[in-house]
Amino acid sequence: MSLNLKIALAGEGGQGVQSVAEIITEAAYQAGFQALYIPNFGVEQRGGVSVAFVQVSSEPVSAPKFTTGDIVVALSHRAVERVRQYVGEKTLLVYEAGLEDDVRQVYGERQRRLAVPALAIAQEEMHPRVFNVIILGVLVGVTGFLERRDVEQALEHQFGHKFAQDPDLRELNYRALDRGYEIGRENL
Repeated sequence: MSLNLKIALAGEGGQGVQSVAEIITEAAYQAGFQALYIPNFGVEQRGGVSVAFVQVSSEPVSAPKFTTGDIVVALSHRAVERVRQYVGEKTLLVYEAGLEDDVRQVYGERQRRLAVPALAIAQEEMHPRVFNVIILGVLVGVTGFLERRDVEQALEHQFGHKFAQDPDLRELNYRALDRGYEIGRENL
């Protein structure tokens, strides 16, 4: 499979943007792809927008950052504006459904976008802690290049210590992954 995918993810600190980026990168690497993750920290650690850049390719990745993403994810009000510079004509904009007004205001009536009710699903069906894993599942579903076992292995690597302390968390995270995956596949 030939692949060259650029993803930018943005949200408030604590929303798990960096974790999602790390899990995708690790799962892609385990699946045999070239994968690169660049966190954007700095002032963001002090309550600002946290941004993560992920590149996955069949070939070596030539540059750590990019100007236009294939997929751009915005999970907070400030993130909608912050990632604007990475959105091009063909970019798929994935965002938390509660940000519809913000997205419309910043991007107009852009056609390639996917509103994900991740916050509502997490709060009503699961637990707010798995909000980011729902988004991870959406990305896995929309891109279609990762096998579930690779994503599970990366999830275990990232959260295994928490799963060991509370085994119910594993099941909760896997449910969130599946729920997000369904949304992603439905909107492919």
